[in-house]
Amino acid sequence: MEEHQSNESQQSPETKSITRTHVLIAILVLLFSVVIFFFWQNKQLEAERQRQQQEISETYLKLDSVSSELDIRIETIKELGGEIDTLVALKEQLENDKKNLLVSQKNQRTRINQLNERVSGYRELLLIKDQEIEELKVLNTQLVEENTTLKVEKNQLNESINKLQQNTEELESKVAVASRLQIEGLAVYAVNSSGRERLGEFRNRHINNLKIQFTVLDNEIAPIEGKELLLRITAPDGNVLFDVSRGSGSFTFEGRELFYTAKQEILYDKTSQQVTYMYDKGSDYNVGQHKVEVYTDDYMMGTGVFMVK
Repeated sequence: MEEHQSNESQQSPETKSITRTHVLIAILVLLFSVVIFFFWQNKQLEAERQRQQQEISETYLKLDSVSSELDIRIETIKELGGEIDTLVALKEQLENDKKNLLVSQKNQRTRINQLNERVSGYRELLLIKDQEIEELKVLNTQLVEENTTLKVEKNQLNESINKLQQNTEELESKVAVASRLQIEGLAVYAVNSSGRERLGEFRNRHINNLKIQFTVLDNEIAPIEGKELLLRITAPDGNVLFDVSRGSGSFTFEGRELFYTAKQEILYDKTSQQVTYMYDKGSDYNVGQHKVEVYTDDYMMGTGVFMVK
């Protein structure tokens, strides 16, 4: 029995050493397995993270591409006069989706799938808007053609109106010229103190008064109205016989101020009538030919002469 205990005491340390070694190896193997597992798991998580990041980037690029195309459609439809409120609201929602995709980390997988489905819907909407743009282009082309036609018609109408106005003005001008009064038979008499008259040529001693007489011709076109007839007598030296105390004054003719010797008012009734001026100069006349002119309104009715010897 003592021998058996002696053997057992001799083997016990070795056995214990082997057991400890086996346990240590098992622990090391287990630790190594755990390390390999965590390494593999981290590898998988990193791969998943990179794949998810790639999907996020791709989805963001899709949203950004749709946003750019949406901007083009909004600008085009706006230029064509279409309604853009819905597209503007959709653009705001799309920008919020882009922002939330980058910020929010929760439920990224679900969000990416939802956004990819939205991208498909956005692209379908863009196709619908492309059709709307084509319809608006056709409508705008029709409007441009109609506007062009209207402009041509307007130009033609304006041309006709201008031509009619020009013809009217020409007719009015012709009527105005045709309605002018004319005189004939202008004669100048020297009347002495005893009432004797001398026609055309006379001396100063024979002149107590000048009697200027003429006939205003009939004119059916001229209106019935009062007319102021201005008598202008020009001496041989070119000076107009002028005396304010004897009824002289001034008037405008062809943009110039002229003096007249005497005036007389008549009522013209489209028929011919005789007009007589009696003029007393109050002094001798210059020797030579004197010119007599009769005016009314802004035109000259006729002329005549007389000679003082």
